[in-house]
Amino acid sequence: MTESEPTLPVSGTDVSDRSAEVSWLAYCAPMILFLVITWLEGRVGARYYVPVYAAKAAVVTLALILCRRTWCDIRPQARWIPAAVAVGLLVFAEWVWIDRHLPYPHLGARTAYNPFTAIPDPGTRAMFLAVRFYGLVLMVPIMEELFWRSFLIRWFTEPDYTKLRVGQFSNSALAFVSAAFAVSHPEWLVAAICALAYGLLLRHTRSLFACVV
Repeated sequence: MTESEPTLPVSGTDVSDRSAEVSWLAYCAPMILFLVITWLEGRVGARYYVPVYAAKAAVVTLALILCRRTWCDIRPQARWIPAAVAVGLLVFAEWVWIDRHLPYPHLGARTAYNPFTAIPDPGTRAMFLAVRFYGLVLMVPIMEELFWRSFLIRWFTEPDYTKLRVGQFSNSALAFVSAAFAVSHPEWLVAAICALAYGLLLRHTRSLFACVV
């Protein structure tokens, strides 16, 4: 049994019939490809990092385009932008402050890469930074929110997740997803706080767009 959740429609946020027909694979495929290529990134070394990252951005973007029926879960709503920005700034602050000032064991380490020393050609460096910025600011937020807080959090609540609207989930699902999100990052503690914050934002707004912002 899961915790009881509101079942009344929420204006502008309920899942469309088209979204309800989308297969779970459409939510998972971009994330799976992202994780596989990220694992490869850590093993090819700095020499091949740029082409591998560019390939990852291209492959994941293509997967998102092929799975674009999931995009209808992200409904732009300007009224939630202030709340989304406020939560984003708080997450930024906690992530940086805790990771700098509160020692705790990380789950592995990230591979450092400095394009300003590793890429001598200014044109190539600018192209890489543009692709990297696109990946961090647009591709990853869309991919992650569709997987973690549109599909997975509803699936943990109800295996037939299409019965639930975006933003409708149980407390146990929020805990499971926050834990899974945490262990998928080396900085598990700050990632757990981040996941809880985004989950509560989603519950309050019923807007996946707010989480993407």
